[in-house]
Order: sequence, then structure tokens, then C-alpha cells
Amino acid sequence: MIALSASAAPAHRRLLAGDVLRVAGIGLRTRRLRVALSALGVAIGIASMVAVLGISDSSKAGLLAELNTLGTNLLTVMPGQTFLGQAAELPEAATRSVRNLSSVRSAAAVTTVSAASVRRSPYIEAAEDSGIAVDAADPGLLATLGGRIQQGRFISAADERYPLVVLGTVAAERLGVYTLTIDRRPVQVYLDGTWFTVAGVLAPLPLAPEIERAALIGYSVAHRLFGTSHHASTLYVRADPERVPAAASLLAATADPQNPEQTQVSRPSDALQARADAQSTLTAVFLALGAVALLVGGVGIANVMVISVIERRPEIGLRRALGARAVHIAVQFLGESVLLSLLGGAAGIALGAAATAGYAATQGWIVVVPVLSVAGGVAVALVLGALAGLYPAARAARLAPAAALRSV
Repeated sequence: MIALSASAAPAHRRLLAGDVLRVAGIGLRTRRLRVALSALGVAIGIASMVAVLGISDSSKAGLLAELNTLGTNLLTVMPGQTFLGQAAELPEAATRSVRNLSSVRSAAAVTTVSAASVRRSPYIEAAEDSGIAVDAADPGLLATLGGRIQQGRFISAADERYPLVVLGTVAAERLGVYTLTIDRRPVQVYLDGTWFTVAGVLAPLPLAPEIERAALIGYSVAHRLFGTSHHASTLYVRADPERVPAAASLLAATADPQNPEQTQVSRPSDALQARADAQSTLTAVFLALGAVALLVGGVGIANVMVISVIERRPEIGLRRALGARAVHIAVQFLGESVLLSLLGGAAGIALGAAATAGYAATQGWIVVVPVLSVAGGVAVALVLGALAGLYPAARAARLAPAAALRSV
């Protein structure tokens, strides 16, 4: 009955905002379990929306930070196909020619050693290569890629004629190479009749994932043991950041002057950017699922408010008898619906932000919770509560005082 006396007002007075909040709060506090269950649907819907937007933006921020670190000026040159559909081949002088371009800072070649496979032991069938490619690589490859060594060192010009191998991070995992020495003896892997000492293991290379799944050896030892030529399978080019388009336009004709149409030039960073853009589609799908949860939550609030109107008919009749107008009753129940929805929205924003922070931390991303998602969550909760409360508020306002009091 406290709610009744606190909010009752003469017919000539308005219902102040403070009175609306107080009456709505008392109405919700007297039905805590029902309120909690009703707010849960709204909380889940808004939490999913905030989390989806937050995780999407955190992922994009992580990718952009990665691109800023790796640079967007890495280009690749690969042989395409001849006019007859056969595999083309880059000239042996392609690397040297590309390095002479003024818009190019460095270039390094990689040639697939198709005659070799890498295994931990000669007792393993040659076909069981775990999807690891064997490539001959220039000593300057690591610097051109902007990569780093996780363990050991990279092959240098002084020792590329020796049986040394550098493993990509995925190749090392598949071969079970987690350390470079065992009992003070160097770890070795088997390449078709020859034991190669593992000189190093590369850190992940997002711009060159094919190198992560490769075993890299020197050109000299590859030529001596497997007859590998210096025709590059892939030519990695680090261009001047201010002249990337100019470098890209010249690479095909420079790498293969006789058949530039048989040369493919690409920029690996475009794949990362495309991956970031592709997330927008998935984000839209998950937002739609969140909207469904919100719709369910809104229906739940409307249902609870309708039941509340039925249960509180005596209260409505008494308030009308004491002078409250129909608009005061409508505002009271509409205020309860909006406040209930806002409580669910606040809980949802907190849950969504926590989910974003937790997932971003596990992925090593920058935690980004968009202000738009927070403001949008509050706005959606406000609109949802208003829409869900319209019918119950109108129904309560239409109750005649005498009819309502008869149910006492």
C-alpha cells in the first residue's frame, strides 16, 4: 500500500518522473523472481549483440595491428600458365631483375623441391609427408618476409651448401620438433636419403602461411642433392611502402620480360583484409540471432506485464478512486516495463563486454567494446520496454475504477 499512497495524486497534478521511477521500482521489487526471469531474455539478446560486435571489432583491431606490424608492402610473384594451359616458369634471373627496381627494397626466391619429402625417420613411408613441402630458399627470405626465428637461426649464405633445414611453425609441430637438441645432440630430420640438422624453427608468418608448412633448405644443397634449379616457385618482394602500386605494376614485366602475361602478382595483406571484411557477414548473422532473442525477451516482458495488470486490478481501482487519472496508470505500467527492460539491457551489456574481453584475451587481441554497441544496447532496451509495455499500460488505463474495485 506504500506504492499507492506515494504515487496517488489529485487529478489536476502531473505524475513526476521521480514518482514514476519510485512506483515502477516498488512494483518490480515486489516480484523479484518474475522480474529476473523476464529480464533474462533481454539480457541474453543484448549480451549476444554486444559480444558479437565487440569480438568482431576486436578481431579487426587485431588484424589491423598485425598488418601494421607485418606491413602491407609485401608482394608475391608466381608463375602462371602458358597459352596452352601448361605450368609456366619464371626465369632464373627473375630475382636479380626484380631487386634492381627502384621501388623494391628486397626480394627473395623460394623454389619447391618436388623430388624430396621430409620425415622424422627413414622407416616412415615417403608418402607420409604430413603435408610438409620442401623448399629451397634464399638466405634473405626471412628479412624480406619480416619474420622472426622462434628457435635457433635461419640459413645464411655461408652455410646454405650444408644439410641444414629450417622448419615453419606448422611443419615443426607435425614433425614433433619442439626443441633443437636432445641430450645435447642436434635434432635431425630425414630428407630422402640424407639427414638434415634442424637449424631453426620459424615463428608464425600470417602473410606467408605456406612457409609455415614448409621445410626450408639452401639452394646449393638442394641443387647438389636433388637437382633443384633457381627457377623461383614464389618470389617474395618487399616494396617501398610509398610506391607499392608502382612496384606491383612493374613486377610481371620485370620478372619475366618475354612472357609477362604468364606471371601472377598478388599482395598477401589483401587476404588478411578480405578476412576482416568477411567477418561482417558473420556478424550480421549473429546479430540477427541476437535480435530473435530480444524479440523473445520482449514478448516475455509483455506477458509478465499483462499478468501484473490482472493481478493488480484492486490497486488500479484504488488509485483511480483516490484521484489518479487513466494516463497516470498507463505511465506507471509503461514505466515498469521500460525499467524492467533497462535492467535486462544493463546486465546484457555487462555480460557482452565480459565475453568480449575474455575471448579477446584468449586470442591475444586488443579488447574493443564499441561505444555504438553500448549506446545501441541501451536504446534497444528502452524501445523494447516501451513497445512491450504499450498494450499492458493501455489495458490498465482502460479499467474503470468501479469494475476494478469489485475484484477486491
